[in-house]
Amino acid sequence: MPHSNKTKSVTRIAIAVLASCTGILLMALPTQGQDTSPPPAAPAAAPAPAAPPTWSVGGIDFSGLIDGYFTGNFNNPASGLNQLQNFNFYSNQFSLGMAKVTAAHSPDPVGFQLDLGYGKAFDVINSAEPSGSGLRNIEQAYVSLKPAKAKGFEADFGQFVTSAGAEVIESMTNWNYSHSLLFAYAIPYFHFGLRTSMPVTKTFTAGVQVVNGWNDTVDNNTGKTFGFTGVYTKPKYTLYTNYYVGPENSGTNVGWRNLIDANLVLTPTPKLSAYINYDYGQNRNADKDESGHYTSGSLARWQGIAIAGHYQVTAKSSFSPRFEYYLDPQGFNTGTAQKLNEFTITYEYKMVEGLLARVEFRNDHSNVPFFDKNDNPASSQNQPAVNVGLIAFFGPKR
Repeated sequence: MPHSNKTKSVTRIAIAVLASCTGILLMALPTQGQDTSPPPAAPAAAPAPAAPPTWSVGGIDFSGLIDGYFTGNFNNPASGLNQLQNFNFYSNQFSLGMAKVTAAHSPDPVGFQLDLGYGKAFDVINSAEPSGSGLRNIEQAYVSLKPAKAKGFEADFGQFVTSAGAEVIESMTNWNYSHSLLFAYAIPYFHFGLRTSMPVTKTFTAGVQVVNGWNDTVDNNTGKTFGFTGVYTKPKYTLYTNYYVGPENSGTNVGWRNLIDANLVLTPTPKLSAYINYDYGQNRNADKDESGHYTSGSLARWQGIAIAGHYQVTAKSSFSPRFEYYLDPQGFNTGTAQKLNEFTITYEYKMVEGLLARVEFRNDHSNVPFFDKNDNPASSQNQPAVNVGLIAFFGPKR
């Protein structure tokens, strides 16, 4: 089915923004001239820093976190819920985002990773799993194989997070506290199946995945989804590309879903980073007419672009702005046909090792009345909010 002129226009704009921003940032990268001055005298040797705790038992590394927050929603919705903020779900109250523990062993040649947790984030991630089942408490559970003589080839089998997107499930690893619209409404959270990766050159790694589908531990049909991944790495930037394709409609293999995900991460200086993330997806449902052709309206599309920056002010503090534009013309992901944009500015402060705080302002805007305000559902086009997050963690140092 041909794209509408509006969809083509947005796609061209997104590609143009991606190309222009990439060019500007790459041209801004500092060049390094050769220093011919004699080297300074060597300073006196400093005492070696204390080794960080290993949190290891019998070759198994343990880590974990507790993530809590308070969201002040200026719309004061009677429902007590934040819309479009998928993990920090509750408004105007203290809430638990997630509590999580991880056990992992790096492949040598066999390894594994197990991530177990509790909280609203896990309910959202595993919403397709039966309520009350242990599957709702699993983020990842996979075994790894990395043969010593296989030139870097690695295979994982089990449940693992998706390769798509610029963000991850744990907010402490992202630049902002709240998750982006693209993370919440454009890509999957996880897959169950087989994942492989192989270095092709010193700068490019390719991968292939065969999985049950999007966010399904138990498959919802008999078909399989295929994923193709690529990572191109240079000193000042990294380009991630992902393509997923396969049947995702429940109970049938008719009608396929496609996702294109591209993510460019730039690191022009040690203190300054940025990313540009673009996603385009489409899903065809199983509706066909008497002659066997797909009915009009059977194809849903969505797409969006996110641009974010991160500036490390000091060793303990940083600022991170983010802007997104997201189209859901058939309401396939958000439940309403709409155009969305979102702006977030986040301040982070590392209080002590293992404890960080974030304060951010976020405003979501729709071209139609979508957000609840006071006792009036779907009455506002804006949702301004302040998020305060506190994250305690142990294990590998951030």
